[in-house]
Formats: sequence, structure tokens, C-alpha cells
Amino acid sequence: MTHHPDPSEATPHADRHAEHGGHHDHEARAAADTEQHHQGHGGHGGHGDHVAQFRKLFWVNMIIAVPVVAFSSMFAMLVGYDIPRFTGAQWVAPVFGTVMFIVGGRPFLTGAVSEIRTRKPGMMLLIGLAITVAFLASWGASLGLLHHELEFWWELALLIVIMLLGHWVEMRSLAQTTSALDTLAALLPDEAEKVEGEHTVTVSPAELRVGDVVVIRPGGSVPADGTIVDGRADIDESMVTGESRPVSRSVGDGVTAGTVATDSGLRVQITATGDDTALAGIQRLVTEAQNSSSRAQRLADRAAGWLFWFAVATAALTALVWAIVGDPDASVVRAITVLVIACPHALGLAIPLVVSIATERAARGGVLIKDRLALEGMRTVNAVLFDKTGTLTKGEPIVTAVQTVADHDEATVLALAAAAETDSEHPLAKAIVKAATDRGLNVPRASGFTSSPAVGVSASIDGHQVRVGGPRLLEELGEPEIEAAEQWRAHGAIILHVVRDGVVIGGLSLADEVRPESREAVDALHKLGVEVVMITGDAEAVANTVGQELGVDRVFAGVRPEDKASKVAALQHEGKKVAMVGDGVNDAPALAQADVGIAIGAGTDVAIASAGVILASSDPRSVLSVIELSRASYRKMKQNLWWGAGYNLISVPLAAGILAPVGFVLPMSVGAILMSLSTIVVALNAQVLRRLDLRPEASAQAVLQR
Repeated sequence: MTHHPDPSEATPHADRHAEHGGHHDHEARAAADTEQHHQGHGGHGGHGDHVAQFRKLFWVNMIIAVPVVAFSSMFAMLVGYDIPRFTGAQWVAPVFGTVMFIVGGRPFLTGAVSEIRTRKPGMMLLIGLAITVAFLASWGASLGLLHHELEFWWELALLIVIMLLGHWVEMRSLAQTTSALDTLAALLPDEAEKVEGEHTVTVSPAELRVGDVVVIRPGGSVPADGTIVDGRADIDESMVTGESRPVSRSVGDGVTAGTVATDSGLRVQITATGDDTALAGIQRLVTEAQNSSSRAQRLADRAAGWLFWFAVATAALTALVWAIVGDPDASVVRAITVLVIACPHALGLAIPLVVSIATERAARGGVLIKDRLALEGMRTVNAVLFDKTGTLTKGEPIVTAVQTVADHDEATVLALAAAAETDSEHPLAKAIVKAATDRGLNVPRASGFTSSPAVGVSASIDGHQVRVGGPRLLEELGEPEIEAAEQWRAHGAIILHVVRDGVVIGGLSLADEVRPESREAVDALHKLGVEVVMITGDAEAVANTVGQELGVDRVFAGVRPEDKASKVAALQHEGKKVAMVGDGVNDAPALAQADVGIAIGAGTDVAIASAGVILASSDPRSVLSVIELSRASYRKMKQNLWWGAGYNLISVPLAAGILAPVGFVLPMSVGAILMSLSTIVVALNAQVLRRLDLRPEASAQAVLQR
């Protein structure tokens, strides 16, 4: 459809005023997210479909396991009951056991093949070896080809069920949140108004080409990167840069796709589309950072890899020794028993149980663990990099000071400013109105409200013309700044002057409000020996003021969005393990580059999807919760691994017959009891994590009181 253009549509005219002072020098950029793939054992990913897969497999095999165990002759002998006698009863366990091996064992067998191909034996190969040996030995025993002690149908069934349970628990705890690519696309408008001669034509942003001119309405999103050719407006870049202040842009200035013209219309000539835009560029940065991130092999897989070689070597040695001493039958029985007993039930649950309980406790404390490796890695972090706006600060301006001229009082100046700003939707206007309301001032009624971008607002109040604006307002009036302006500017404040009937009667200082809990978070991190670094696109004066107030160790100011990831890399090159905390789209590459990416939940979905840990609240003390949880869960993982592997280290040599010379060989019944006991101990040990209080304030206080 076409419209006849109105010149006012593409020129400044709206009911909001521009921000004055403290302009950002950086260009706005955007970041795209690539979906993180958490690799499970043998290449089984942590996606939601795997949760459903393992849940279904677990319950199906749980049901099938009942007749397998019940009709297993060795299990009946161990427990002491008689198997029901009817035609074909002896084939119930073999038939249903075969179904379990094929259906329930398939994920482990395919994973084992994958580990063989990559020559990295781990949990999948250990499980695959055990269930294959148990399956073949059990069929041999059932057909009378092997010793009856090698009938392991019950063990095969329990092994598959327990391992499926472990993987279901693990996949559920690692289930990914929705990719943010759709959310990134939502930053762009569905339609763009392209100028064609005397008319505008509505087209899709994908149809735009370099050189096209588009109309951006007040409150509308920029459809593609471009340069302003007509108009001036405050551009809200918060969705792209994460920074709080709208930035004044005029003819000749560049604008980025996804940003919003808050107060006036613009005409923009397109300079980049598709893969050439800033959004696409930072998407590539995210991808590269994720691909280059080194991920330590998982603890359980490493332990399983060691146990695999331990089991194979022990089984081979067992068969050789028993054959040498002249008992071939015993050599087969002992070797197969070793391979079956070596599969660690407890080890299969050691990590998943801890992760499941840890993620549940974290969620109760306002921390969402997306990437288990991020949780593991947080314990080694020795530098935390905070994005300033929206993380250490609230991302909202507040009035920090009022100075009057001559005999005017602060209350009058602030009340008049609030009256003039009442009809404006600008963040600075809202801050002024809120300051007057919080002080309980009587704000008079205003009429005749007008706004002039980059100059200020004007309104008629009690017969007087009251104007509020920045430097350009003073230039227009030929009036000097108030005395405190220079001092305020040195601290990075936004300065607005209040003018009545052409005479300056006072000034207002506005700045981003520091979160009251930020200082406690910084102090607690220092207590843990962690370096605290702040990064921001804000001017150096603004950044240093906040940094000094909070006591951070280092400040990176004036950092362009696309350069944040390189700052993270620079810290890593210093040998530091870096956790990055941010909330903006522009933080996505840095979150991906960091050893641990932590997204503030109130931030953009793109930043959230690029992080391994998400803080549901914007309380920076939650970082302490993550560190405490990481250290506690790692201790439990190690304890469980030692217990789970310890069972194998003891039972495998005993099953091999190492004490046979003194008349002791581990019976399968005792091995089964030890196996169950090991699993129970691991489960109970993991439950201790439930005692952790992970509320942000509790974690910070616990650290500070040590």
C-alpha cells in the first residue's frame, strides 16, 4: 500500500525531548545468538527432545525390566524364590532382556561406537561394553553353552534402567531454553516504509537494498543499518547496546537495525542489509567465540575412560591367569564377571544427581543453570567482568542533585521542571517527575507542551514559560551554565537546565542509579580473592565515577559493543578464568567468549541464550550464589565419583579372584549388594546440596562473615 508523504512524518515534531550531555561515542551494534549444543555422552545432546526420549525409554524399559528380573534364574537364586513354572517360562527373561538390550541399550551402544570412532573411551563405551557382555553371556548361559553363573539378565535389566534414569535426569537438568534467534529477528520491524518518488511503499526489511531511503516513524524500529539523511531524534539503543541512555542522532549519523527512534521521525538511507549488518556481524562473533571456547572433558567421562581400560586390562589378565592355573571354565566366568561388574551404576548417577539437585537449588535461589559445564567452571573463576548498565546500575536515570540560581529554592526548580516534563515519555523526563513525586512536591499543571529534539521541552505554567533542556537550550538563549555544571560533568552526569521566562533558575544532575546491593557483591567477591572488572560503552567519566563508588579493581570505559569480547579475551590471555555478567544484546559475544557467561534475567533474550548461567533477578550478588553452588556441587561430584569408582576399584579385583589363593572369590550376590549400596550412598550424598541457601543476600553474607 502507498501513502502520500507528510513532511512532518520524517522530521522532528514529537512530544519528547532529547537527551543532553554525556553522549556515547560508540556506534550501536547488535548480537545474534547461536544455539548452544551441550554434548551428552557419546554425542547425545542436551536438547529438549532428548529429555522426552530418555523419559520414554526409561519408563518403557522399567516396565519390561519387571519380568526380566522376576524370571532371571540367577536373581531368583540370589534372593531365594522359585520361578513360576509354565511352558516357556525359561524364555521370558531372554526374550524381554533382548528387547531391553535393543531398545533401551541403543543410545549407549551408538554412543559407544561414537567413542570408539573418536578414540575417546568414556561412559558410553563402558556401559556399552558391560551390557553387550552381559547380553551375550546371558544368552550363552540360557542356551547351556556357558556356566549358569553367567546368566546376567537381571543385571542387564537393572543396568539399562539405572543408566537411562541417570541420563533422563541429566538431560532434564540441561534442557535448553528457546533459541534467541527469533527474538533477534523481532528487533526488526515487520515492515519498512521505503521512499519511492513522492510516495512511500510498505515493503519487507528483507527487500531493502543499499541506497534505499526509508521513513522511520516516531517510536518505530530501524529496519536495516543506515545513515540519517533527514531529521534528528533520540535513538533508543538499549535493546542493541544494553546501554541506558538514548543517543541523539542527526543527519549524517549512522543508525543500526533494531534501534528505535523515540521522539521524532527520520529518513534513513540504507547502507547495509542481510549478512552485512551489525546484527549479522555480531552473530558471527558469537559463533566464533563459542566454537573457540575450550570445554573440559566431563569428569564422569574421564573417570569412565580410566575405568574402561582398567576393566579391559583386568579382564584380560584374569582370563590369562585363570587359564594358566588350569581352570579354563573359571577363566571365562571370572573375565566376564569382571567386565559386567565394572560398569558403574553409581558412577552413572554420580554427576546427573548432583547436577539435578544443584540446578533445582539454584532455581530456588533465582539462578538458572543452562550449561552444566558453566556450573563446573564457575569454581575456578578468578575474575568477574560486569557490564555496568542494568547490572551494577539500574539502567534508569535518577536526579542526583539540584542547584538553584539567585533566591530560587530547590523545591520550586524541581517542581517546575517536573510540571514541564509531565507530558513527555522520555526516560529523563520520567526521572524528573519521579524525583518530584518522591519528595512530595506540589507539581503545578502545565499547558502548551512542546518538544524540540536536542534542545528541550517547553510548557506554560501559571502564566510563565518554563523550558528544560541541555547545552543547546543555553546556546539559543545565550545564557551561561550553572556553577556546578563542570563538576557534575566530570562525574559523567547528564545536565539539564531549568529556564523560566528566558532566565536560568537552576539545573538538574541526572545519572544512572547504582544498585545498593552492588557494593556488597563487589566486597564479597574480593573476599573470595576474585578480581572485579567493570566494562561499559559509557564515557570514562561516568564509568570511573561508578567504579570508584563500588571499589572495582579495573574499569574498561568507552568500549564499543563489538569490542567487548576482545576485552574478555585480553583478560583470558593474562591467565585469568573469566566470568562475564551482562544483559544486553551486545554482551552476547562476550558472554560466549568468557569461561562462564552469566546473563541477567531481566536483560535481552539474546544475551540469555548466549550464557551458560542466567540470573532471574538483576541482583549482582547472585554471582556469589553461583560460585558457592559451583564449589559445593564440585565437592559432591568428586565425592560421588570417588565412591562410585571406588566400588569398581575394590570389586573388580575381587571378582577377578585376586584373593582366590586365600580362598575368597567375590560372589555375584555380594557384588550386587555392593552395587546397590554404592548407588544409595551416592544418592544420599547428593541430597546434602539441598541444605544450601542460595538467595543472593544469604550467599553474600555467608562469604562476608567468613
